[in-house]
Amino acid sequence: MRYRIVFIVGLAVGYVLGTRAGRERYEQLQKMARQVRDNPSVQQAAGALQAQAATYAKSARGKLATGAGAAKAKVGGAIHERVPGMRTRDANGHASGGPDSYTSVPDTPGSPPAQ
Repeated sequence: MRYRIVFIVGLAVGYVLGTRAGRERYEQLQKMARQVRDNPSVQQAAGALQAQAATYAKSARGKLATGAGAAKAKVGGAIHERVPGMRTRDANGHASGGPDSYTSVPDTPGSPPAQ
């Protein structure tokens, strides 16, 4: 309870001091921020950081795409091995073959013998 009271008192003191600074101080801080933002060296550093971030994003995108493709292939193969009667599909995800193009399940009654 003591910490709450100290927090509330600190909040009240901060509010009073902040309102006394008022609009004039706000405008002053805004003017300083604008000067920093318009500084050519700051703009140059921001451009360099943006280019570096774009490079990192492109590299990360490539790594994620590679990892996702490998995971899809691994999971897809595992599913076809474990799910009986699942249709086989080509690289585009379309069912390959005709209506009878299901994967055969070995050792089930009525299925052709394994070759």
